[in-house]
Amino acid sequence: MKGLRILTGALAITLLAVAVAFASEAAGGHHELPWDNFAYRLITFAVVVGVLWLKVGKKAAGFFAGRRTGIEQELADLETRKTEARKSLADVEQRIANIETERQNIIAEYRAQGERIKEAIIAKAESSAAQITAQATKTAETEVKQAIEQMRAEMAELVVTAAEQMLAEKLTSEDHQQLIDKYLTKVVLN
Repeated sequence: MKGLRILTGALAITLLAVAVAFASEAAGGHHELPWDNFAYRLITFAVVVGVLWLKVGKKAAGFFAGRRTGIEQELADLETRKTEARKSLADVEQRIANIETERQNIIAEYRAQGERIKEAIIAKAESSAAQITAQATKTAETEVKQAIEQMRAEMAELVVTAAEQMLAEKLTSEDHQQLIDKYLTKVVLN
């Protein structure tokens, strides 16, 4: 059907060209149209166009149909890319519009993170201080106990020394000898 339209259009153009040639020849004084020559040329033209159509027509139609499909596909792709570009542009414009809010959110987040770190450091320092205080208390208690034990030992030694002096002053050598004998007897019996 399409081929018939193309052929009809080609014939119409040929007839118009012949009419123009006839009109120009008429202006020159020659009024007779050589119909047999015109018919021969018209038939030859129709045969050439027909042969060309049979040999090249389907390929040309396929080429142009493929080209049309390719162009339609490219236009659809371009439209899709245009839509995506508009979306991307809208996203970028939205980000630019929200940049101040994002900046404030980031600053608030870093401040909150800083506060959490500060609280963690303070808690760790308090824990360390409590441990150091407990250790110092324990050390002080141990040192106090050692000092008390040392004082007791010194006092016991002083008491023994004082007792020895008192005994030495009050004991005579005879009492001293009796005590030694008494304790030796106890030791031997036990």
